[in-house]
Amino acid sequence: FRINKEQSSFHNRLLQHDLEKNYSGRQDNTNFGSSSSITFPVLHRTAEEKILNSDRLTLERQKLTVCPVIDGEDLRLLNFQHNFITRIQNISNLQHLVFLDLYDNQIEEISGVSTLRSLRVLLLGKNRIKKISNLEKLKNLDVLDLHGNQITKIENISHLNELRVLNLARNLLTIVENLNGLDSLTELNLRHNQVSAIVRNKTLVFFSFSSFILDILCLAESSSLSDITLDGNPIAQETWYKHTVLHHMMQLRQLDMKRITEEERRMASVAARKEEERKRESHKQNLLKEKKRLTICNIARQWEIQQNRIALVASLNQDKDDEPCQINGSAAYVFPEESRSLDTILSSAVQGLSVLESHLVEVEGDTLCLYGAGALECLDRNWSVQTAGIIVTVSFMFIEFDEIVQVLTKLKIKFPNFVHLKFKETNLVTLQQFNALAQMHRIEQLTVDPQGNPVVNFTLWKYYVLFRLNHFNLQKINGVKVTENDVVMAERLFGILAYVASSELPHYRMLSLFGESRKKQFHYLLEGKGKKSGIGSEESSDNRRNGGESTGRATLSYTTKDFHMEKLEEIKERKTFCQTYVENLVKEAADINMKNESLQKLWPQMFIELVRDAVIEIRNKNSYMKLCLQRIIDQNQ
Repeated sequence: FRINKEQSSFHNRLLQHDLEKNYSGRQDNTNFGSSSSITFPVLHRTAEEKILNSDRLTLERQKLTVCPVIDGEDLRLLNFQHNFITRIQNISNLQHLVFLDLYDNQIEEISGVSTLRSLRVLLLGKNRIKKISNLEKLKNLDVLDLHGNQITKIENISHLNELRVLNLARNLLTIVENLNGLDSLTELNLRHNQVSAIVRNKTLVFFSFSSFILDILCLAESSSLSDITLDGNPIAQETWYKHTVLHHMMQLRQLDMKRITEEERRMASVAARKEEERKRESHKQNLLKEKKRLTICNIARQWEIQQNRIALVASLNQDKDDEPCQINGSAAYVFPEESRSLDTILSSAVQGLSVLESHLVEVEGDTLCLYGAGALECLDRNWSVQTAGIIVTVSFMFIEFDEIVQVLTKLKIKFPNFVHLKFKETNLVTLQQFNALAQMHRIEQLTVDPQGNPVVNFTLWKYYVLFRLNHFNLQKINGVKVTENDVVMAERLFGILAYVASSELPHYRMLSLFGESRKKQFHYLLEGKGKKSGIGSEESSDNRRNGGESTGRATLSYTTKDFHMEKLEEIKERKTFCQTYVENLVKEAADINMKNESLQKLWPQMFIELVRDAVIEIRNKNSYMKLCLQRIIDQNQ
């Protein structure tokens, strides 16, 4: 009986088996009889051969293609090594067979062994088996050797509670699974496969550097497993492989056919602990990154919904000014319905992320990132001096610019070293909005992302920023360094704008824009004293030195949309009042004119009647005098 290299891993175990204690490995002299009516050869042994090996039969290297018919034998050990057998058959009558060796044959399927209830050792190495099957009845199986086959999946062995040795080396396995129930397993050989993962409780755990084994798989659950061989597999090439296995499987005595020392266990425990901590921290960071990603997606979708609603309202307001389209005598508004449908779809998409925050505040290096309008509330918190001191850049994303304007003054108070502003998805639409940045303490860099900021599509937007924020001494805009030529060009393009704005603005409105010191300068200029040579340049230099802005540029202010809407409502109310007042005056004047015209037509007749009545009344002088006296008396009483 011969054992090759793969079988040598548990050769000592097989020698200890009770069927092999007295097995000499001698080849029997066996004769085969044949008959024309019998398909399979029939085994015949002499009485002497039966006496010498009553329970053993070796048919090694007999060039057999089929299993012979064995009658009248009570065998316990049967050896068919190194033949050409393609199918297991004709042995179902060997009810007491304990040891079956079919190593190095051409068997493609495990079959014909379901009746061998006493079988404890089944050696099927180096065959052509593709699937583990038909072992349901072999509940007493102790050793199962299937090395050197074409097996791709471990299956149909969970019922083998007595199995101690399992050899699956040199197969096509990629996943170790379905080992639950092998409570007696002590040796497992998985050499030279493609194992990269192990399934634990139906959960796939990948053996890879980027995904740490939280528990050493289903193998660690078998406390009886003392010898495991995984070399020749992809997982065995990982640096953490040995340490991880030893740390989680303290009962092992041998790993990859090498005895384990106590020092190796200790070092493995320390290394595995450090690796586990590192992986746990990495896992935590990955979770935080994923949560951040999902939160930003949620904020982006809410922002998209909000923009669609704004567009819908604007469209409806525009429709109010236009006459509705008449279809069959009724007004039809198709666009609002479509917009509502889109809004509903977007809302449904966000519901899956409703558990996430609607805003995000994050400090990355020297950058404070604010996502969503709710993030602006963080500027009211008490920032530590150290954290506030390192903030150089503040980035706004998915926030309306008008809401940002309200907190700009807080930035220079909270973050003393802040010099860089970033805007992305903030609805920067007009050049006028850049006027709001004039209230900042200083800005050295400005970055406006084209995404969600249509103003960037305007060719001259950078020059307007340079002109309006000239007192900040901007150094970079969108990462491009500002040159002296850029400053000169900005002044040429928009210099007249400040003059026009200041000349058209009423004096009281100009005064409201400045502080007390600036008001004095303004009065001084209005009185004509500032027209002397050098006054203008001195004012400009003083303003720049003090970090202020010129008088002309200060008139280019920005009002938020809400304030602008309030003003529009106020103007609309005044317009309505004036229109009503004028209409009343016109109506009253029309009534007066109509009365006047009527009076002009009736007056000649009325005059004639008045004269006639007067003549009739004074015709009798005595009666008229009495009547007048009586009226006077009545009045006095």
